[in-house]
Amino acid sequence: MRNRIIQLLILGITFGQTYRALAITPNLPPLPAFSGKDLALIVNDNDPVSVRIGKYYQQKRQIPAEQVIHVKFKTGRDSMPEDEFSAIKHAVDQNTPVGVQAFALTWMQPYRVDCMSITTAFALGFDQAFCATGCVETQANPYYASHSSKPYTDFKIRPTMVLAGQTFEAVKQLINRGGRSDYSRPQGSAYLLKTSDTARSSRALFFPGIAAKYQGIWPVTYLETDVLRDKHDVMFYFTGLTHVPEINSNTFLPGAIADHLTSTGGMLTGGKQMSILEWLKAGATGSYGTVVEPCNFPAKFPNPDIVLHYYLRGNSLIEAYWKSVAQPGQGIFIGDPLAKPFAHHELND
Repeated sequence: MRNRIIQLLILGITFGQTYRALAITPNLPPLPAFSGKDLALIVNDNDPVSVRIGKYYQQKRQIPAEQVIHVKFKTGRDSMPEDEFSAIKHAVDQNTPVGVQAFALTWMQPYRVDCMSITTAFALGFDQAFCATGCVETQANPYYASHSSKPYTDFKIRPTMVLAGQTFEAVKQLINRGGRSDYSRPQGSAYLLKTSDTARSSRALFFPGIAAKYQGIWPVTYLETDVLRDKHDVMFYFTGLTHVPEINSNTFLPGAIADHLTSTGGMLTGGKQMSILEWLKAGATGSYGTVVEPCNFPAKFPNPDIVLHYYLRGNSLIEAYWKSVAQPGQGIFIGDPLAKPFAHHELND
Protein backbone atom coordinates (compact mmCIF):
# COMPACT_ATOMS: atom_id res chain seq x y z
CA MET A 1 0.00 0.00 0.00
CA ARG A 2 1.56 3.22 -1.17
CA ASN A 3 1.63 5.94 1.47
CA ARG A 4 1.34 9.55 0.24
CA ILE A 5 1.64 11.86 3.26
CA ILE A 6 0.51 15.13 1.63
CA GLN A 7 -2.59 13.54 0.10
CA LEU A 8 -3.31 11.77 3.37
CA LEU A 9 -3.16 15.04 5.28
CA ILE A 10 -5.53 16.72 2.83
CA LEU A 11 -8.03 13.90 3.13
CA GLY A 12 -7.48 13.82 6.87
CA ILE A 13 -8.68 17.42 7.17
CA THR A 14 -11.88 16.50 5.33
CA PHE A 15 -12.42 13.45 7.47
CA GLY A 16 -11.77 15.37 10.66
CA GLN A 17 -14.50 17.84 9.76
CA THR A 18 -16.92 14.99 9.07
CA TYR A 19 -16.12 13.29 12.36
CA ARG A 20 -16.84 16.42 14.31
CA ALA A 21 -20.10 17.02 12.44
CA LEU A 22 -21.54 13.64 13.38
CA ALA A 23 -21.35 13.82 17.16
CA ILE A 24 -24.04 11.54 18.57
CA THR A 25 -26.12 12.22 21.66
CA PRO A 26 -28.74 10.09 23.42
CA ASN A 27 -31.41 12.56 22.26
CA LEU A 28 -30.99 11.98 18.53
CA PRO A 29 -34.16 10.51 17.00
CA PRO A 30 -34.15 6.84 15.93
CA LEU A 31 -33.98 5.95 12.25
CA PRO A 32 -35.89 3.37 10.21
CA ALA A 33 -34.24 0.28 8.71
CA PHE A 34 -34.56 -1.46 5.37
CA SER A 35 -36.65 -4.62 5.18
CA GLY A 36 -37.33 -7.14 2.43
CA LYS A 37 -39.72 -4.77 0.67
CA ASP A 38 -36.87 -2.30 0.12
CA LEU A 39 -34.42 -4.75 -1.44
CA ALA A 40 -34.10 -6.56 -4.78
CA LEU A 41 -32.26 -9.86 -4.85
CA ILE A 42 -30.13 -10.58 -7.93
CA VAL A 43 -29.52 -14.24 -8.77
CA ASN A 44 -27.17 -15.77 -11.36
CA ASP A 45 -29.08 -18.74 -12.78
CA ASN A 46 -25.81 -20.18 -14.13
CA ASP A 47 -24.53 -20.59 -10.57
CA PRO A 48 -26.30 -23.28 -8.51
CA VAL A 49 -25.02 -21.81 -5.23
CA SER A 50 -26.36 -18.38 -6.20
CA VAL A 51 -29.76 -19.93 -6.90
CA ARG A 52 -29.81 -21.68 -3.50
CA ILE A 53 -28.74 -18.50 -1.69
CA GLY A 54 -31.42 -16.53 -3.49
CA LYS A 55 -34.18 -18.94 -2.53
CA TYR A 56 -33.07 -19.11 1.09
CA TYR A 57 -32.66 -15.36 1.52
CA GLN A 58 -35.97 -14.60 -0.17
CA GLN A 59 -37.75 -16.92 2.24
CA LYS A 60 -35.90 -15.68 5.35
CA ARG A 61 -36.35 -12.00 4.54
CA GLN A 62 -39.78 -12.19 2.90
CA ILE A 63 -38.66 -10.54 -0.31
CA PRO A 64 -41.53 -10.20 -2.82
CA ALA A 65 -41.23 -12.47 -5.87
CA GLU A 66 -41.19 -9.52 -8.25
CA GLN A 67 -38.04 -8.29 -6.46
CA VAL A 68 -36.04 -11.43 -7.26
CA ILE A 69 -34.23 -10.68 -10.51
CA HIS A 70 -32.64 -13.48 -12.51
CA VAL A 71 -29.59 -12.98 -14.73
CA LYS A 72 -27.16 -15.34 -16.47
CA PHE A 73 -23.41 -14.98 -16.82
CA LYS A 74 -20.24 -17.06 -16.75
CA THR A 75 -19.08 -18.14 -13.31
CA GLY A 76 -15.62 -18.89 -11.88
CA ARG A 77 -13.84 -15.61 -12.63
CA ASP A 78 -12.89 -12.69 -10.43
CA SER A 79 -13.66 -9.87 -12.88
CA MET A 80 -16.40 -9.13 -15.39
CA PRO A 81 -15.71 -6.92 -18.42
CA GLU A 82 -17.44 -3.55 -18.52
CA ASP A 83 -19.43 -4.25 -21.70
CA GLU A 84 -20.85 -7.52 -20.35
CA PHE A 85 -21.71 -5.90 -17.05
CA SER A 86 -23.44 -2.95 -18.72
CA ALA A 87 -25.85 -5.28 -20.52
CA ILE A 88 -26.63 -7.13 -17.28
CA LYS A 89 -27.07 -3.90 -15.34
CA HIS A 90 -29.44 -2.54 -17.97
CA ALA A 91 -31.58 -5.68 -17.75
CA VAL A 92 -31.58 -5.52 -13.94
CA ASP A 93 -32.61 -1.87 -13.93
CA GLN A 94 -35.41 -2.57 -16.39
CA ASN A 95 -36.80 -5.30 -14.12
CA THR A 96 -36.37 -3.56 -10.75
CA PRO A 97 -39.57 -2.10 -9.24
CA VAL A 98 -39.18 1.64 -8.86
CA GLY A 99 -39.64 1.58 -5.07
CA VAL A 100 -36.67 -0.73 -4.48
CA GLN A 101 -33.89 1.10 -2.62
CA ALA A 102 -31.05 -1.47 -2.52
CA PHE A 103 -29.62 -4.62 -4.11
CA ALA A 104 -28.26 -7.87 -2.71
CA LEU A 105 -26.04 -10.08 -4.89
CA THR A 106 -25.93 -13.83 -4.33
CA TRP A 107 -22.53 -14.89 -5.71
CA MET A 108 -18.90 -14.67 -4.65
CA GLN A 109 -17.43 -14.38 -8.15
CA PRO A 110 -17.07 -12.10 -9.97
CA TYR A 111 -16.44 -9.47 -7.30
CA ARG A 112 -15.05 -6.82 -9.68
CA VAL A 113 -16.09 -5.07 -12.88
CA ASP A 114 -12.83 -4.11 -14.57
CA CYS A 115 -11.41 -1.47 -12.20
CA MET A 116 -14.49 -1.13 -9.93
CA SER A 117 -15.99 -3.31 -7.23
CA ILE A 118 -19.13 -5.09 -8.33
CA THR A 119 -21.15 -3.62 -5.46
CA THR A 120 -20.44 -0.02 -6.47
CA ALA A 121 -20.96 -0.90 -10.13
CA PHE A 122 -24.46 -2.20 -9.34
CA ALA A 123 -25.18 0.67 -6.96
CA LEU A 124 -24.13 3.53 -9.21
CA GLY A 125 -23.39 2.05 -12.62
CA PHE A 126 -19.98 1.50 -14.15
CA ASP A 127 -18.01 4.74 -14.38
CA GLN A 128 -14.26 5.23 -14.77
CA ALA A 129 -14.53 8.10 -12.29
CA PHE A 130 -14.82 5.47 -9.55
CA CYS A 131 -11.49 3.93 -10.63
CA ALA A 132 -7.92 5.04 -10.00
CA THR A 133 -4.37 4.18 -10.95
CA GLY A 134 -2.04 5.24 -8.17
CA CYS A 135 -2.80 7.60 -5.31
CA VAL A 136 -5.65 9.73 -6.59
CA GLU A 137 -9.12 10.43 -5.31
CA THR A 138 -12.15 8.85 -6.95
CA GLN A 139 -15.79 9.80 -7.46
CA ALA A 140 -17.64 10.67 -4.26
CA ASN A 141 -20.52 8.68 -2.80
CA PRO A 142 -23.67 10.87 -2.86
CA TYR A 143 -25.10 8.80 0.00
CA TYR A 144 -22.14 9.45 2.32
CA ALA A 145 -23.19 10.57 5.82
CA SER A 146 -26.75 11.04 4.60
CA HIS A 147 -29.85 10.89 6.77
CA SER A 148 -31.83 9.63 3.79
CA SER A 149 -33.87 6.45 4.22
CA LYS A 150 -34.55 6.24 0.47
CA PRO A 151 -31.24 6.44 -1.40
CA TYR A 152 -32.68 5.54 -4.79
CA THR A 153 -35.54 7.99 -4.48
CA ASP A 154 -33.23 10.75 -3.26
CA PHE A 155 -29.93 10.08 -5.06
CA LYS A 156 -30.60 7.42 -7.75
CA ILE A 157 -28.24 5.07 -5.91
CA ARG A 158 -29.13 1.54 -4.82
CA PRO A 159 -26.56 0.50 -2.20
CA THR A 160 -25.42 -3.03 -2.94
CA MET A 161 -24.01 -5.82 -0.78
CA VAL A 162 -22.89 -9.37 -1.56
CA LEU A 163 -24.19 -12.34 0.41
CA ALA A 164 -20.72 -13.84 0.26
CA GLY A 165 -19.24 -17.15 1.30
CA GLN A 166 -17.25 -20.03 -0.16
CA THR A 167 -20.17 -22.45 0.25
CA PHE A 168 -23.93 -22.32 0.54
CA GLU A 169 -23.68 -23.47 4.16
CA ALA A 170 -21.35 -20.57 4.99
CA VAL A 171 -23.80 -18.07 3.52
CA LYS A 172 -26.73 -19.78 5.25
CA GLN A 173 -24.98 -19.30 8.58
CA LEU A 174 -24.39 -15.64 7.71
CA ILE A 175 -28.05 -15.13 6.82
CA ASN A 176 -29.21 -16.83 10.02
CA ARG A 177 -26.80 -14.69 12.05
CA GLY A 178 -28.16 -11.55 10.43
CA GLY A 179 -31.72 -12.59 11.18
CA ARG A 180 -30.91 -13.29 14.83
CA SER A 181 -29.49 -9.81 15.17
CA ASP A 182 -32.73 -8.01 14.30
CA TYR A 183 -34.05 -5.85 17.16
CA SER A 184 -31.73 -7.69 19.56
CA ARG A 185 -30.19 -4.58 21.16
CA PRO A 186 -26.87 -6.36 21.84
CA GLN A 187 -24.71 -5.25 24.74
CA GLY A 188 -21.39 -5.18 22.93
CA SER A 189 -18.33 -3.05 22.33
CA ALA A 190 -16.44 -1.34 19.53
CA TYR A 191 -12.69 -1.86 19.19
CA LEU A 192 -10.56 0.61 17.23
CA LEU A 193 -6.97 -0.54 16.75
CA LYS A 194 -3.97 1.52 15.74
CA THR A 195 -1.45 -1.08 14.64
CA SER A 196 2.31 -1.08 14.08
CA ASP A 197 1.60 -0.94 10.33
CA THR A 198 1.81 2.82 9.83
CA ALA A 199 0.61 2.84 6.22
CA ARG A 200 -2.51 0.86 7.10
CA SER A 201 -3.26 2.90 10.22
CA SER A 202 -4.11 6.07 8.27
CA ARG A 203 -7.65 6.30 9.66
CA ALA A 204 -6.43 5.54 13.21
CA LEU A 205 -5.59 9.24 13.51
CA PHE A 206 -9.29 9.73 14.31
CA PHE A 207 -9.84 6.74 16.59
CA PRO A 208 -9.07 8.46 19.95
CA GLY A 209 -11.56 11.19 19.18
CA ILE A 210 -14.26 8.68 18.30
CA ALA A 211 -13.69 6.77 21.54
CA ALA A 212 -13.95 9.98 23.54
CA LYS A 213 -17.08 11.10 21.74
CA TYR A 214 -19.01 7.91 22.45
CA GLN A 215 -18.13 7.82 26.14
CA GLY A 216 -21.33 7.19 28.07
CA ILE A 217 -23.23 6.30 24.87
CA TRP A 218 -21.60 3.10 23.61
CA PRO A 219 -18.44 1.29 24.79
CA VAL A 220 -15.66 2.22 22.34
CA THR A 221 -12.13 1.10 23.15
CA TYR A 222 -9.09 2.59 21.41
CA LEU A 223 -6.02 0.35 21.48
CA GLU A 224 -2.50 0.60 20.12
CA THR A 225 -1.82 -3.04 19.33
CA ASP A 226 -1.77 -5.49 16.45
CA VAL A 227 -3.81 -8.13 18.26
CA LEU A 228 -7.28 -8.21 19.76
CA ARG A 229 -7.87 -11.54 21.46
CA ASP A 230 -10.39 -13.27 23.75
CA LYS A 231 -13.03 -10.54 23.59
CA HIS A 232 -16.54 -11.90 23.83
CA ASP A 233 -18.55 -8.77 23.10
CA VAL A 234 -17.31 -7.66 19.68
CA MET A 235 -19.88 -5.60 17.81
CA PHE A 236 -17.48 -3.37 15.87
CA TYR A 237 -13.83 -4.05 15.04
CA PHE A 238 -11.78 -1.69 12.86
CA THR A 239 -8.05 -2.17 12.28
CA GLY A 240 -5.33 -1.99 9.64
CA LEU A 241 -3.04 -4.90 8.72
CA THR A 242 -2.42 -7.19 5.76
CA HIS A 243 -3.36 -10.16 7.96
CA VAL A 244 -5.26 -9.80 11.23
CA PRO A 245 -4.15 -12.32 13.88
CA GLU A 246 -6.34 -14.31 16.26
CA ILE A 247 -9.70 -13.08 15.06
CA ASN A 248 -11.16 -16.52 15.82
CA SER A 249 -10.32 -16.11 19.50
CA ASN A 250 -12.99 -13.40 19.72
CA THR A 251 -16.76 -13.70 19.85
CA PHE A 252 -18.65 -11.56 17.34
CA LEU A 253 -22.21 -10.73 18.31
CA PRO A 254 -24.95 -11.19 15.68
CA GLY A 255 -24.92 -8.14 13.43
CA ALA A 256 -21.25 -7.33 14.09
CA ILE A 257 -19.22 -5.27 11.60
CA ALA A 258 -15.48 -5.75 11.14
CA ASP A 259 -12.90 -4.71 8.56
CA HIS A 260 -9.18 -4.09 8.06
CA LEU A 261 -7.66 -1.30 6.00
CA THR A 262 -5.34 -2.93 3.49
CA SER A 263 -4.76 -2.93 -0.26
CA THR A 264 -6.70 -5.93 -1.49
CA GLY A 265 -8.79 -7.37 1.34
CA GLY A 266 -11.78 -7.26 -1.02
CA MET A 267 -10.20 -9.82 -3.35
CA LEU A 268 -12.46 -12.65 -2.27
CA THR A 269 -10.36 -15.35 -3.95
CA GLY A 270 -6.66 -15.81 -4.57
CA GLY A 271 -5.31 -12.70 -2.88
CA LYS A 272 -2.01 -12.50 -0.98
CA GLN A 273 -3.57 -10.50 1.85
CA MET A 274 -6.29 -11.60 4.25
CA SER A 275 -9.65 -11.73 2.52
CA ILE A 276 -12.57 -10.00 4.21
CA LEU A 277 -14.32 -13.37 4.02
CA GLU A 278 -12.23 -14.31 7.06
CA TRP A 279 -14.22 -11.82 9.13
CA LEU A 280 -17.47 -13.56 8.18
CA LYS A 281 -15.96 -16.96 8.91
CA ALA A 282 -15.01 -15.68 12.38
CA GLY A 283 -18.60 -14.61 13.04
CA ALA A 284 -18.97 -11.04 11.77
CA THR A 285 -22.13 -10.18 9.82
CA GLY A 286 -20.62 -7.51 7.56
CA SER A 287 -17.25 -6.45 6.19
CA TYR A 288 -15.64 -4.26 3.54
CA GLY A 289 -12.43 -4.32 1.56
CA THR A 290 -10.91 -3.03 -1.66
CA VAL A 291 -10.69 -5.15 -4.81
CA VAL A 292 -7.73 -3.26 -6.31
CA GLU A 293 -4.91 -1.15 -4.84
CA PRO A 294 -6.61 2.04 -3.56
CA CYS A 295 -3.73 3.80 -1.76
CA ASN A 296 -4.32 4.30 1.95
CA PHE A 297 -6.79 7.19 1.77
CA PRO A 298 -9.20 7.02 4.73
CA ALA A 299 -11.96 8.22 2.38
CA LYS A 300 -11.82 4.91 0.53
CA PHE A 301 -12.53 2.89 3.68
CA PRO A 302 -15.34 2.87 6.25
CA ASN A 303 -15.44 5.76 8.69
CA PRO A 304 -16.18 4.04 12.05
CA ASP A 305 -17.79 7.16 13.45
CA ILE A 306 -20.43 7.16 10.73
CA VAL A 307 -21.02 3.41 10.98
CA LEU A 308 -21.67 3.77 14.71
CA HIS A 309 -23.77 6.88 14.25
CA TYR A 310 -26.27 5.28 11.87
CA TYR A 311 -26.20 1.65 13.01
CA LEU A 312 -26.82 2.49 16.66
CA ARG A 313 -29.72 4.74 15.69
CA GLY A 314 -31.48 1.88 13.91
CA ASN A 315 -30.36 1.75 10.27
CA SER A 316 -29.79 -1.64 8.66
CA LEU A 317 -26.25 -2.86 8.03
CA ILE A 318 -26.25 -1.93 4.35
CA GLU A 319 -27.46 1.59 5.11
CA ALA A 320 -24.98 2.35 7.90
CA TYR A 321 -22.02 0.79 6.09
CA TRP A 322 -22.67 2.41 2.73
CA LYS A 323 -23.11 5.81 4.38
CA SER A 324 -19.64 5.44 5.94
CA VAL A 325 -17.47 5.25 2.79
CA ALA A 326 -16.86 8.55 1.03
CA GLN A 327 -15.24 7.01 -2.06
CA PRO A 328 -16.50 3.41 -2.49
CA GLY A 329 -15.61 2.80 -6.14
CA GLN A 330 -12.80 0.35 -5.41
CA GLY A 331 -14.38 -1.35 -2.38
CA ILE A 332 -16.82 -4.23 -1.97
CA PHE A 333 -19.44 -4.59 0.78
CA ILE A 334 -20.23 -8.12 1.97
CA GLY A 335 -22.63 -9.49 4.57
CA ASP A 336 -26.33 -9.60 5.36
CA PRO A 337 -27.64 -6.24 4.15
CA LEU A 338 -30.84 -6.40 6.22
CA ALA A 339 -29.27 -7.13 9.60
CA LYS A 340 -30.63 -4.50 11.99
CA PRO A 341 -29.69 -5.16 15.62
CA PHE A 342 -30.56 -1.65 16.80
CA ALA A 343 -33.75 -1.17 14.79
CA HIS A 344 -36.98 0.11 16.30
CA HIS A 345 -40.19 -1.89 15.85
CA GLU A 346 -42.36 1.20 15.89
CA LEU A 347 -40.56 2.63 12.82
CA ASN A 348 -40.45 -0.58 10.81
CA ASP A 349 -43.75 -2.39 11.39
